[in-house]
Amino acid sequence: MRRKLVIGNWKMNGNRAGNSALLSGIVAGLNDFGADCAVCVPAPYLAQCQAELTGTPVAWGGQDVSVHACGAYTGEVSAAMLADFGSTYVLCGHSERRAYHGESSALVAQKAVAALGLGLTAVVCVGETLEQREAGQTEEVICAQLQAVLDVIEPAQISKLVLAYEPVWAIGTGKTATPQIAQDAHRFLRDCVAKKDAAAAQAVQILYGGSMKPENAKELMAQPDIDGGLIGGAALKASDFLGIIQAV
Repeated sequence: MRRKLVIGNWKMNGNRAGNSALLSGIVAGLNDFGADCAVCVPAPYLAQCQAELTGTPVAWGGQDVSVHACGAYTGEVSAAMLADFGSTYVLCGHSERRAYHGESSALVAQKAVAALGLGLTAVVCVGETLEQREAGQTEEVICAQLQAVLDVIEPAQISKLVLAYEPVWAIGTGKTATPQIAQDAHRFLRDCVAKKDAAAAQAVQILYGGSMKPENAKELMAQPDIDGGLIGGAALKASDFLGIIQAV
């Protein structure tokens, strides 16, 4: 059975004092809920996470990674830098990176390769916009986004991926995909992975990233192919984040 995983994406939020209170609240409230837990934070706070979370059940990681190992790439953060601060995870191709920074699926795939090459778990995000969904293109879009990654990694590396389905139309809009809509997308993604490696498809964790909250987390995570959540706003409040973990 796949273990559940809940990852908090702080996005561009946080300060040292607030972070410390949030992290200590999460650690203090954790029990053996049967789920793994992590936070993906702005790069300046990786050192703080390493200092405050080492030895706790909470892992940490970055929100983006460069395709380059080092060099004249001002403002970018390499996989080696993330690893240097004890990171476990890094987000690749979050919908905001795709939308606001024009990241293509090919670029996202290279970021995943860079992360995997340094032993990080690449959290590959895929998802469709409202316009794409209304045009009946959901499966076409998310399969193409995923396939770009599957085309450039070895089957053995699939186990070091986490997938996150982000219905862009349900992020920050107050809308949430019904559990069945989310399950259908997760099952489709698992079927796409199975075409490359059937065993890996059954093992890979697929997270739901469309405004999961304590109120809907239990029903969503009860679906057979939803293995946890990539949490945005609810990850910024310890009680909400813990409520989602407890829903497992």
